[in-house]
Amino acid sequence: MNKHNGTGINSLLQAGKRIITAVLTLSGTSALAQVQEVTISGTVKNSSDKTILAYAYVVLKRAADTVFVSGTTTDESGRFTLSGIKPGNYRIEYTYPGFTPLHQPLFVGSLSPVLELSAAGLQESGAVLREVQVSGTKVPVSNAMDKKTYSVADNISQAGASVLQSMQNLPGITVQDGKVQLRGSDKVAVLIDGRQTALTGFGTQYGLDNIPASAIDKIEIINSPSAKYDANGNAGIINIIMKKSDEAGLNGKVGFTTGAGALWVKKQNLPTIRPQYTITPKINPSLSLNYRHKKVNVFLQADNLYTQTLNKNEFVTRTYDDGTVIHSQLKRNRNTNFLNTKAGVDWNINDFNTLTVSGLYGSEKITDHGDEPFFNRDMSQRIRLWQFLEDELKTTVMGTASLQHRFRQPGHLLHVGFNYTFHREDEKYYYDNYLTGSSGTDAFRLLSDERVYDFSADYVRPLQYGRFEAGVKLRDRNIPTDMHFIPGQNSVLDSNAGGWATYRELIPAVYGNYVIERPEWEAELGMRVEYVRIQYDVNPGHNTYKSDGYNYTQPFPNLRLAYKTGDNGRLSFSYNRRVDRPAEVDIRIFPKYDDAEIIKVGNPGLRPQFTNSLELGYKHTWNGGYIYGAAYHRFADGTITRISAIVPGSTLVYAVFQNAGKSYNTGAELVWDQKISKSYSVSVNGNVYRNQINAFSVVNEYPQPTPFSASMQTMFSGNLKLNNKFHLAHGVDAQLTAVYLAPDIVPQARTGARFTLDAGVKKKIQKGRGELFINATDLLNTMVIRKQVTGVGFRYTSDDYYETQVIRIGYNYKF
Repeated sequence: MNKHNGTGINSLLQAGKRIITAVLTLSGTSALAQVQEVTISGTVKNSSDKTILAYAYVVLKRAADTVFVSGTTTDESGRFTLSGIKPGNYRIEYTYPGFTPLHQPLFVGSLSPVLELSAAGLQESGAVLREVQVSGTKVPVSNAMDKKTYSVADNISQAGASVLQSMQNLPGITVQDGKVQLRGSDKVAVLIDGRQTALTGFGTQYGLDNIPASAIDKIEIINSPSAKYDANGNAGIINIIMKKSDEAGLNGKVGFTTGAGALWVKKQNLPTIRPQYTITPKINPSLSLNYRHKKVNVFLQADNLYTQTLNKNEFVTRTYDDGTVIHSQLKRNRNTNFLNTKAGVDWNINDFNTLTVSGLYGSEKITDHGDEPFFNRDMSQRIRLWQFLEDELKTTVMGTASLQHRFRQPGHLLHVGFNYTFHREDEKYYYDNYLTGSSGTDAFRLLSDERVYDFSADYVRPLQYGRFEAGVKLRDRNIPTDMHFIPGQNSVLDSNAGGWATYRELIPAVYGNYVIERPEWEAELGMRVEYVRIQYDVNPGHNTYKSDGYNYTQPFPNLRLAYKTGDNGRLSFSYNRRVDRPAEVDIRIFPKYDDAEIIKVGNPGLRPQFTNSLELGYKHTWNGGYIYGAAYHRFADGTITRISAIVPGSTLVYAVFQNAGKSYNTGAELVWDQKISKSYSVSVNGNVYRNQINAFSVVNEYPQPTPFSASMQTMFSGNLKLNNKFHLAHGVDAQLTAVYLAPDIVPQARTGARFTLDAGVKKKIQKGRGELFINATDLLNTMVIRKQVTGVGFRYTSDDYYETQVIRIGYNYKF
């Protein structure tokens, strides 16, 4: 729907010891983003009159032993291209009849896939030559500390799961309340194929638990994004790359996964409610097709994920200052069917232009059967029973057209794209409210139609020592929403809070980014400037909120500096400034009744959260492994969070989005990845950080003005992930993963520690074309979300025993 310190660190260390004793270690599913080969291009001229020299010889040799590597001749325009060159030190030689041969040392570096050399000037015989040093680029494992790439196929223990579930074992990522976090923050921008889409929410990350991982090729984690990315997401960017083949002819992959979750009851229901889901089925068929012939490539990806899930099973005890105690349980049995289909065509018009047209259709059907009983202090009397049926359908349609123009110089590109998105959210709720002496039925319907128009133009120009990138982007977004309440007898719904609201967003942006690399150092400097205009128009009859909005023009710079400590080491420093704008669901004015007495409401007065981030990292590689460490600090102004409060004369808790003020996140991350032997590799990822939220005061306007003040909160927290990967005989691979999450804080609340153990095995069959796998998540059934919330006049604790244990079995076949 649209929608303490030492204790923490001691818990982390103790749990780490327990895990290391219980589990071997963690297998690396990661491979840092890299470019394996570099294309070298340039021109050859007469140094005297600058005329071109056609058909000049260009030869590349290794610097160490002058062994021939590659060679070519210049074309009629004096231009040459050498492809497939690996990073290293070389010697390039230019020869032409009647001219003195030119020999130059050539360093091929590691930042870009294309190296554009300065024009080589040959002098007529007898001239004295001057040595020139040239640098090129690539992104090897030792370089890409800001961008890590993980293959979904390598994550055996989560095969057949959703995208959200497949990410929870990745280094640096944790999952909390259905959202991914990077280094303790959920302010993460989630992209699909480099774009924000309605599937995951524009600027949010809704829907990740319903997108099947079978549709995904790989996942990129970008902790320090450059200016070419949108400015939102202070913790970084997760880019989900969908499957698409580039092989000739007809090829593809078909797969089927099934399984069951909630294998036993973690905690029994409170009395008098319907049973919770157990042995919940999971079904995921998938199909990927690709046909490439001459200038045309046609592709199709289709996936369907059907699940039954114990989506929520939260036991809450609320204690009020007047002595009132209320016990409750919110149980939600959920049925979900998500269909995702993407198809398109690439047309190579000629050697310089490629047109791509694609379409995407997504349909997400959710049905929730919920029960929420409320009991007095000693559980002797049921005060109330709230039962509901949610019937929700989300439909997404996207159309994309893009044209890529390749200039004669390799790597010199202009990309122009247009994207249209339509996203409908159609929610219907039906509530039965049973009180001690009476009952009633309420209902509401929410309808929201989102339309987004995106235009972008991106330009890349290779340079002698790096590359220059620039671009523009324009987004126009419009979301009209209608909420219609249908109150019944003894209704508790605030029907006056319904009506309509319209969200409008206009964001033009420009950026420039310059990358330079020399043999011992490299740098990246960029700037993005965004103008943002947000207007939120509200039904004039709303009982609390009025129309609101904001606009700003802000710069978002980024800087990265790196020093190469020999061939295998790299020390890097980065800085960037980013923003997290309130999502439409964060400011949505309509109360949300999926919990009858802890009611979530948006806030049209919410403003953006701006964050500055600093990071110092070091990476050292060796044969079969690497170690990477980073220290980071983020400080945010206008921290966006929910504030829970009560109003006089009521025990209802209203959770309203607010800007809490300044917050800080300081920590260190360490990754060790090593291939121990041919049959075993291990990876350990640890992240320790300190969260601080300064004292702040706000006023919750809904349902009536209620002031709230909080003193400063601090806590040390972190997480530890151990992953073992085994390469056994007869094509069998296995994975064992352990994850520990230490206690943490959020404004007004503390969360408890969590631990999970996942395992999986897969075997190649049918001469490597087929694959069988079986896996299990949360083997020990230990995952429980525990939370303590403190407000003015009340406090509450909650334990959510939602479904975490799932066993899956699947088959994939490539053709």
